[in-house]
Amino acid sequence: MKVLDLQCTQGHAFEGWFSSEDDFQEQLARQLLECPLCGDKGVAKLPSAPRLNLSGAGGASSEPGAGGAGRGTTDTAPVAAMPPAALQAAWMHMVRRVMANTEDVGERFAEEARKMHYGETDERGIRGQATPEQTEELLDEGIAVMPLPIPAGFKNTLQ
Repeated sequence: MKVLDLQCTQGHAFEGWFSSEDDFQEQLARQLLECPLCGDKGVAKLPSAPRLNLSGAGGASSEPGAGGAGRGTTDTAPVAAMPPAALQAAWMHMVRRVMANTEDVGERFAEEARKMHYGETDERGIRGQATPEQTEELLDEGIAVMPLPIPAGFKNTLQ
């Protein structure tokens, strides 16, 4: 298995696993690769050192947060002080929580939000699609909504 460090044209870094270099090149040529954050298909391979699997090797982990130290800091750290990778990870964590704790009502979003606001249906967490005009109308009616771009990759299980 070949693990590559990848980056989209927006500067988001992520990891890709491929059976071979040829597999990576084929998927790249067919534009099957996309950034898990923004959906950008402009993906490039970053230079990286080879990774060695030294199973059974002892010693302390050099992974940040290993052993529980520092966990949860992304919830309280100021955004400007977070390194890009930590900010990216925090954003992905937040989007996953939204996806896990809301119902996808699709294009019925504005209608469902109004029904809840006016007491026609029980309140619950929803997500869906609304045009900029629909969003503006909801806000004008005092209905709290927030646009959250969710890349297509988040709609499927991420590894």
